[in-house]
Amino acid sequence: MSTATDQLPCWVYKSPRKDEMYLYLAREEGFDDLPEALLGHFGTPVFVMALTLHAGRPLAREDVTKVMANLREQGFHLQMPPELTPDMYHGNDL
Repeated sequence: MSTATDQLPCWVYKSPRKDEMYLYLAREEGFDDLPEALLGHFGTPVFVMALTLHAGRPLAREDVTKVMANLREQGFHLQMPPELTPDMYHGNDL
């Protein structure tokens, strides 16, 4: 059974500049704790949702324990866009 200490609220924001880049914050609108260079690259954050994280909660592209550790240690976690590998084109083999 999980306890309150096993749970961590967070607020998720998306970047208006970079598709699929997300910022998880330990405090709602906790932008004062972010490095200025990060915000400069990220752009003005756009609120997406609030979550309560815990070890059993899966996230689509991140390890929830890593996100929680970053939130506790530095107050934020930056989720980078996935690296896309284009398929090789081999002519008109339809």
